[in-house]
Amino acid sequence: MDILSLLGDGMLLALQPLNIMLIVIGVSVGLFIGAMPGLGSVNGVAILLPITFLVPPGAAIIFLAAIYYGAMYGGAISSITLGIPGASTAVATTFDGRPLALKGRASLALVTAAIASFVGGTVANVLFTLFAPLLASVALAFGPPEIFALMLLAFATFVGLGGDDIPKTVFSICFGLVLGAIGFDQISGAPRLVLFEMTGFLQGIGFLVLAIGVYGIGEMLWTIDQSRGQVETTAPKMTAKVMAADTAQAMRQGWKGMTIGSFLGFFVGILPAAGATPASLMSYGVTKMISRVPHEFGRGNVDGVAAPESANNSASTGAMLPMLTLGIPGSPTTAILLGGMVIWGLTPGPLLFVKETGFVWGLIGSFYISNVAALLINLAFIPVFIWMLRMPFTILAPMIFVLSIVGGYAATSDMFDIWMIVIFGIGAFILRRFDYPLAPAVLAIVLGPIAEPTLRQSLLLSSGDPSIFLTRPIAAPITIAAIILILLPAVKLFRR
Repeated sequence: MDILSLLGDGMLLALQPLNIMLIVIGVSVGLFIGAMPGLGSVNGVAILLPITFLVPPGAAIIFLAAIYYGAMYGGAISSITLGIPGASTAVATTFDGRPLALKGRASLALVTAAIASFVGGTVANVLFTLFAPLLASVALAFGPPEIFALMLLAFATFVGLGGDDIPKTVFSICFGLVLGAIGFDQISGAPRLVLFEMTGFLQGIGFLVLAIGVYGIGEMLWTIDQSRGQVETTAPKMTAKVMAADTAQAMRQGWKGMTIGSFLGFFVGILPAAGATPASLMSYGVTKMISRVPHEFGRGNVDGVAAPESANNSASTGAMLPMLTLGIPGSPTTAILLGGMVIWGLTPGPLLFVKETGFVWGLIGSFYISNVAALLINLAFIPVFIWMLRMPFTILAPMIFVLSIVGGYAATSDMFDIWMIVIFGIGAFILRRFDYPLAPAVLAIVLGPIAEPTLRQSLLLSSGDPSIFLTRPIAAPITIAAIILILLPAVKLFRR
């Protein structure tokens, strides 16, 4: 009852006129920041952080958290309508969201994304409210062996993402891992794979650069090649009846993806250094792996939209938990929020729940309000997003190209990244012509930089003994599950 009382007080605080105004503005701004390729929640929160010094600390973090929420919703918009991920957290949404849009079901994809985001956020808010101290201690128990075991489990789902052609899937994974290894070694500091001594490679291959190249330029070239430029994008007129039918279909066909994404996303989100991007990709892989129709994924499956969208919203809330309870940011965006809290004179950690009760529960209450506000605003703007699809492809293709280039440049202000976007786009097109799966490569470049240092740190802890992954109580069951999943395709092949 104490928790419900504190939550009620927090929601009343979040519903004060100033706070509710900041929530609506923050969610609306975040929605469009998330939809713009190259921006994303990290840049949006960082850009708008100075504005928050005009309001009290409690209202300031409510505003920034609302931007974070809105950006998680908004990332799906450009992924579905244009095939360009608005942020790295929405890459997995492109896999099935874009095919649905090309089939004339963009409204279904957008409604599914909105509802799944709401469900993921709601589940995460409830778990956050009920189990914050317990879950914080679980996150603290995750050392390098446990995080590597989790990454290994994610890699085990890659085979399911690549179809039945195991050699091509393995090649795609290895190619992504090589790209992820370019730049400075995180442990020794030595430069690696710096091709032709070009200094641009020293900063590594940015994930957003790869994603925009593969799913912006590459997808556009593939569409032009397949259709010879004669693309007809059908977009039905949005009415209350269409919206109701899409909502019912989204709930009926996407409940499994929403369930997996909500719980798995929150769990991955609370782990330090993980974040919403790995959570969304892992949820997509797990959902496809247990689906009765895995062959439909990548061709416009509703579960393929629901899983990553519920996961990235759930993970964004989960990432707040270690920041508030331990003072450890769970994602790049929460690292900026942590810096803001320090500037405002607040010290994150276990004592924050005791000394700043009003601040903490006001923030938690705002999560619930922001989640509802984001759903309503997102659904209200769906007709606008659908209108974009009515443009002729002769206008849409140049727009996609310009957005890809501008989005890539906005993220780093480096012309080297622009050339890499173009090269990755052409490379992705060539790989698709030879029927190589691209999703495993994209996932490998996300998880590779997390898996490699944790593997090396684990082996340093055990003096080179790999049994550390089978002797620790949390790492062992995760590692065994990953090994079983990796061996499953070989067993199926042997049975055939």
